[in-house]
Amino acid sequence: MSKTVIITGGTKGIGAAISQVFYEAGYHVLIGARNNNGLASRLGERARFLKIDVTKEPDHIRLAKTALRWTKRLDVYINNAGFSQWKPIHEFDAVFWDKMMDTNLKGTMWGCKTAAEYLSTGGVIINISSLAGKRGSANNSAYCASKFGVTGLTQALAKELGQQGVRVNAICPVYVETEGLLRALRDKRSPAKGKSIKIYFQRFKESQSALQRLPKGEEVAQTCLFFASDASSAITGQSLNVDCGVLPS
Repeated sequence: MSKTVIITGGTKGIGAAISQVFYEAGYHVLIGARNNNGLASRLGERARFLKIDVTKEPDHIRLAKTALRWTKRLDVYINNAGFSQWKPIHEFDAVFWDKMMDTNLKGTMWGCKTAAEYLSTGGVIINISSLAGKRGSANNSAYCASKFGVTGLTQALAKELGQQGVRVNAICPVYVETEGLLRALRDKRSPAKGKSIKIYFQRFKESQSALQRLPKGEEVAQTCLFFASDASSAITGQSLNVDCGVLPS
């Protein structure tokens, strides 16, 4: 029987690549996101969409129950939905901080809690974190704090849920050229400083990347597929860099 995966934020960017790769691998794919761009319909009959807000626990529960009604199983829960924006700390306000934490950390926590209750035996939780969850950078403290939190959540839940046979891992990509990232980099407070993003990326690749390139969404997605597979059955509590050697560890 085909396995079932839930992917939050799975309609665009890295999430869309994850949805595509899991569908091609034969999974039933349930995508949870705020807006339906038709991706599930384009993928085919083994894909469905459910409108959710990841900051709300009941929406995660609806996702899980929808998956179980549909296929009678839930094998993988991928917490991918996220929000990124550079801003110096003197410009912080409660609205900005809460949006960052609610989306990136609370949303992931609710997904993990729901997955822990509803996953089938031997289920897998995968959290999409960031290289910013391992090192700080200027004007990025809110995002870094949220992603460092995801790293801690991943490690702690791996210990907590291991006795249930549930594995919990995270993936930490460096820049992946998505619409959301490009929009964030246009801000003058970002590392690109409002100048040419193409030039910024080129300089970053030359100075930071061991492979002289940046990862693609599909490469992040294939890493998710590995973590979901029996080939990684002895791996849990890890936050794996997918960064072309920007931060060897």
